[in-house]
Amino acid sequence: MAGGGGGAKADEPAPHPPKDQLLGIYYCLTSPPTWPEAILLGFQHYLVMLGTAVIIPTALVPQMGGGNEEKAKVIQTLLFVAGLNTLLQSLFGSRLPAVIGGSYTFVPTTISIILASRFSSSTDTPDQKFKKTMRAIQGSLIVASTLQIVLGFSGLWRNVTRFLSPLSAVPLVALVGFGLYELGFPGVAKCVEIGLPELIILVFISQYLPHVIRKGERHCHYFAVIFAVVIVWIYAHLLTVGGAYNGAAPKTQNTCRTDRAGLIAGTPSFDAGEAFAMMMASFVALVESTGGFMAVARYSSATHTPPSILSRGVGWQGVGILLSGLFGTVNGSSVSINAGLLALTRVGSQRVVQISAGFMIFFSILGKFGAVFASIPAPIFAALYCLFFAYVGAVGLSFLQFCNLNSFRTKFILGFSYTAINGYGPVHTGARWFNDIINVPFSSEAFVAGILERQRGKHWWDKYRSFKGDTRSEEVYALPFNLNKYFPSV
Repeated sequence: MAGGGGGAKADEPAPHPPKDQLLGIYYCLTSPPTWPEAILLGFQHYLVMLGTAVIIPTALVPQMGGGNEEKAKVIQTLLFVAGLNTLLQSLFGSRLPAVIGGSYTFVPTTISIILASRFSSSTDTPDQKFKKTMRAIQGSLIVASTLQIVLGFSGLWRNVTRFLSPLSAVPLVALVGFGLYELGFPGVAKCVEIGLPELIILVFISQYLPHVIRKGERHCHYFAVIFAVVIVWIYAHLLTVGGAYNGAAPKTQNTCRTDRAGLIAGTPSFDAGEAFAMMMASFVALVESTGGFMAVARYSSATHTPPSILSRGVGWQGVGILLSGLFGTVNGSSVSINAGLLALTRVGSQRVVQISAGFMIFFSILGKFGAVFASIPAPIFAALYCLFFAYVGAVGLSFLQFCNLNSFRTKFILGFSYTAINGYGPVHTGARWFNDIINVPFSSEAFVAGILERQRGKHWWDKYRSFKGDTRSEEVYALPFNLNKYFPSV
């Protein structure tokens, strides 16, 4: 029939119906696995978090004038604060199994502070420069935290997220994963003899081995990361002690070797320009974390997150950034990529993430133990990111099930959301802090896509616009210790 308007035949396959909650999850948010399984799964989340905790300080601390001792202290501090923030978020924030760790969104602004002219004095020793820059970063983070605290706890962000529709969530969530993909395969290529085996073994164990070992299918999904990391870590250590990198370039040695782990600074200082630039980074992290919360909720088989819960989670994330500034982590906090690990293991239990927070705090206090795991080469983490970012991006695309893909309006909005993103800032003036205020949002694909508001498919989420619109919200998102009586969600 012309125009393709004919009716469906009886023998044609039926379309897959939309699902509010993801099926095929072994343990959802409220159903914990056995304690031995939970401990091992929690340790996996710690390993994944360790990548960010090591990579960011390794990149920033040397530019601040710090050496191996300062880097080790910053890594330990970042792990401790990440564990504390994860516990607070899972208990009193969104209640989702989200790991709150270091964020790459804050890195450009942090580098801008490090390169400020007032820290380039030739009379300062490296230790003095490190302390001065640390204080400046702390002050900026403390000020920036107020943005998320105010928007979250006042309910302003709740009013914004009530306008989110499935179509607007597609690029917002998808680009949280796809927008960071340069940390995946390019990182693998820096040491391909380590990164590529890690990627191949991880894919084989998680995607193919379950079809061969039927009785151990679940354990292949559960512990794929531990198996793959241990195997390739041992292989990388054998390459190191065997002298494979003895004559290599210093950059290659720092990336590939397993013996380069290299195992705070007074009252914060404040600068208005740097504080405003960091506040813009905080706002970008707020938007990205909103997409991160939605991805975590999907992979933990929770219902769609009500706006009041997203706002509460953002408020506690602001508290996390405040703690980052007070303790001196040189970086802000946001939802980490552990949503991809939830998908890989098919375990979205809240208990598992709380156990991982315990590991972070434990290993941050016992630095010698943490230094052992900090020796894992960065390409191994990059290989993990290849899968995790793909999972996070894919869950964003899954929201298309609530949209009419036969609508030309939907096609335009969806296509424009992706093609309008370039990831580059348009401003290059002599004022570095002003450049950061304008350019940092444009460096985040998720932020640029998220501000392009769309209302398509919104009727699917109408019942989640208020906390009491769906009876399941109470079971998933209610505060512990009967705190909902004193802090009700609306």
